[in-house]
Amino acid sequence: MSAIQIQHVSRHFGDTIALEDVQLEVKEGEFFSLLGPSGCGKSTLLNIIAGFLQPTSGFVYIGGENITDLPPYHRHIGMVFQDYALFPHLNVFDNVAYGLKVQKMPRKKLKERVMECLALVRLEAFAERMPHQLSGGQKQRVAIARALAVQPSVLLLDEPLSNLDAKLRKDMQFELRSIQKRVGITTILVTHDQEEALSLSDRVGILGDGKLQQLGTPLDVYRTPANRFVAEFIGQVNLFEAYSADMQPASSGYRYEVPGFEVDEGVPLSIEVSGEHGPSVLFMLRPERISILPEEQNGQSNGMPATLTEVGYIGNALRLKAALIKGEITIQAPDPQFPRLPKPGDKVYIDWEQEDLVPLGLKEEPNGGR
Repeated sequence: MSAIQIQHVSRHFGDTIALEDVQLEVKEGEFFSLLGPSGCGKSTLLNIIAGFLQPTSGFVYIGGENITDLPPYHRHIGMVFQDYALFPHLNVFDNVAYGLKVQKMPRKKLKERVMECLALVRLEAFAERMPHQLSGGQKQRVAIARALAVQPSVLLLDEPLSNLDAKLRKDMQFELRSIQKRVGITTILVTHDQEEALSLSDRVGILGDGKLQQLGTPLDVYRTPANRFVAEFIGQVNLFEAYSADMQPASSGYRYEVPGFEVDEGVPLSIEVSGEHGPSVLFMLRPERISILPEEQNGQSNGMPATLTEVGYIGNALRLKAALIKGEITIQAPDPQFPRLPKPGDKVYIDWEQEDLVPLGLKEEPNGGR
């Protein structure tokens, strides 16, 4: 069952198109993320769902009801903002109780509900504290408890972890996912952080230039991106512009060559792919799918020779750039591969599996054709 339906929603600000014909459905109980760079339209869409903005065209449904024209306070939505938006003059208990007081909930039931929500975010002992006495993570949990206290049908999260430091942010990601699953509430998260969206979500919608570029599971959007925009936005990527070497099918598919990228002297990288994709194709290769092989022994190696040009150590992995005979490639290798840190100028041998080269579709031609 769909908890939220977005039907042909567009939003214009004068001549600027913030959203263009967006269609998506969020399932009941699903943790769904809207992911994209700054200015892509994700916060605009969240504000349309919340009722703070009206769409230029299109409709929003929650639980099958058309709520496009309803004011925010009639939509039964909970929202957590980037800056927490706690009332500084109210203690934790009263911040969480605020929406319940507006609803005129009886005092005994109100107290039970507030303490239930504080227990959910593990802050029962902080009920009397003021916001200035809380850490960033505690403030964020109070904001979540306040949003859940009124028992909304949908929870909207507008970059709620972006003000936290790196370690606390990762801790809060697990906390947020745990709370959402325990409550079972339909949740939409807006974020520009790819790792956050992939680790938290059941499904992800990638927005770019006001359009929904791809909709799928975290695995789908990372391993099989719909286009170049998604491939480059979700993690690091090597892209190869390949052209047909022979449009007659080979034993396992059609063969393409990558000019300007040589695996041996005068021999361009060759790629075979099943199905006919046209005269030119853009292929993707994730850096972590590249293997670094042992040094050449007895004059034999199955890999391509390469020279490291950049070395970056990030603790659990190495981020490397390597020059081939012709062309350059980015590699991410797990730290245990190396008894010592490599350095620029080191010679290595690299390889990857054919299936790790993922076609992204037809390459756009300069004249707009394909």
